[in-house]
Amino acid sequence: MKKHDEGRVRSRRPKDRDKETRRQDENERQKRRPNGHGRSVENESENELLVGRNAVTEALRAGRGINRVLLVPGDRKAAELEDLAREHNVPVEHVKRERIEALAGGMRHQGVLAWAAPVPYATLEDILHRAEEKGEPPFLVLLDELEDPHNLGALLRTADATGVHGILIPKRRSVPLNATVAKTSAGAVEYVPVARIGNIVQTLKALKAKGFWVAGADMDGAQNYWEADLTGPLVLVVGSEGHGMTRLTKENCDFIVRMPMVGQINSLNASVAGSILMYESMRQRLLKKKA
Repeated sequence: MKKHDEGRVRSRRPKDRDKETRRQDENERQKRRPNGHGRSVENESENELLVGRNAVTEALRAGRGINRVLLVPGDRKAAELEDLAREHNVPVEHVKRERIEALAGGMRHQGVLAWAAPVPYATLEDILHRAEEKGEPPFLVLLDELEDPHNLGALLRTADATGVHGILIPKRRSVPLNATVAKTSAGAVEYVPVARIGNIVQTLKALKAKGFWVAGADMDGAQNYWEADLTGPLVLVVGSEGHGMTRLTKENCDFIVRMPMVGQINSLNASVAGSILMYESMRQRLLKKKA
């Protein structure tokens, strides 16, 4: 081959690499598109996409298996995250912001995303053992058919802040752990175990047999939430968006609390209601420790 022919071959290689990069990105996007069954394919694939600085940072700190980090370089925080990734022997690739935006699918990414091993679900026994190891009365939150990943992420973030030992979600008609949950939780998904349960009523009855009290939130509750005893072994039940608790779940609560409202809107977002209850329970538990 003549030298000028070699030059022409070499000049085409960067374009070939660009095509290969675009093809890889499209493959990753295909993995994350809905599969028609109400959940994302990413939860069934080997890797999960983590989007945003907090989600990636907390996954690294928690020792989760990170396969690769894509990063837009240029500021101190990006450099700190890159140092953290390299400390954990995770490959870091510097890319243009446009590439991350194409992969992030509209999520706020802050110039960073990563491919990670999926967050494993815990078991109810794991969660109870965790509370026992800490020498604390078990504090659980059960989400009754919650379907919004943003609500689940927000509740995980509050659960981490308030000392909840674990979150329980039903296997059916409930949002799974996914990239949106991880992003919204600001990394709390790495620290608060989530267990998938079968029948909610059977699970509540089994927990009651272990000495738990079950508290639900509803507008027609018999007492204000701050009047109820939210200490000791406790399950807080948060209903779904728009429908609240299902009838059978509500019937299996030991008591129902209400949150007074004086405005024109007569309901609260599920994550807001759940967060209010979690903080009230934490407040009571801290006071009980001091007594």
